Amino acid sequence: MPSDLHIHTTFSDGRNTPEEIVEAAKAAGLRYIAITDHDSVEGVTELYESGRCGAGSSLRLIPGVGFTAGDAQNEVHILGYNIDIYDAGLQEKLEEISEARWTRFTEIVELLRGLGYEIGETEVLTDEGMCKAVGRSHVARVLVKKGYFDSIRACFDQLLLRGRPAYVPHYRLVPEELIELIKRAGGIPVIGNPKSSDDALIEDLIAQGVQGIEAFYPGYDRADTQHYMELAQQNGLLVSGGSDYRGFPGREPEAIGQFTIEDIYAENFYRPSSSA
Repeated sequence: MPSDLHIHTTFSDGRNTPEEIVEAAKAAGLRYIAITDHDSVEGVTELYESGRCGAGSSLRLIPGVGFTAGDAQNEVHILGYNIDIYDAGLQEKLEEISEARWTRFTEIVELLRGLGYEIGETEVLTDEGMCKAVGRSHVARVLVKKGYFDSIRACFDQLLLRGRPAYVPHYRLVPEELIELIKRAGGIPVIGNPKSSDDALIEDLIAQGVQGIEAFYPGYDRADTQHYMELAQQNGLLVSGGSDYRGFPGREPEAIGQFTIEDIYAENFYRPSSSA
């Protein structure tokens, strides 16, 4: 049976609720999934408390979280698998990041108003269901809905990318701190979408204690995957992969189950005790 270890919900920048993700995953015949919302574990918490992936379920949930680390020049994505979502240190850091996100969001909206775009904070938050991990993509969707741009990509290209008039740098932890944070929460730190980083940075992350790498990712060809599989083998890393699913039209994949990995990889990240 197939699996998907990189999925976003409405608790970060995904279109579907955690419950909708679970039902879609079951319908697609998936065996393991990981919810890896940006800077949030609330989607996993909701599934735990609703019992949607509890004992007897055909679908096994791997609790996860996604972070962005680095500096102004380099960016790296780090996923944490099998974390204790109730870990006090993790919760404290997520709250700190959440507060920084709100500050950045407010600054972006103010810049946009100054540029002549009619957009308000409440408007974005209402459209996005009061998401705590609000970010640039949420703002861009509202601008597209209001007819300012034809696509989210066009909005980013003109306004929201680094160097554009409405760009505001976001709060970043250093990779080593994130790796340690995930480990202290009982989790496994994994490099997400490694092609967005160079190999020198990946080697640094391995030296800092990262334990896995995402070798299967949308848009990667056979050579890309083989390269990261070899890196994993050479450095004793676990191999992960997933769709980075958001659920919005025009962003591939557009449905759960269209991009999957084999269970043999997902099994390495699953611990029965971590499932509610």
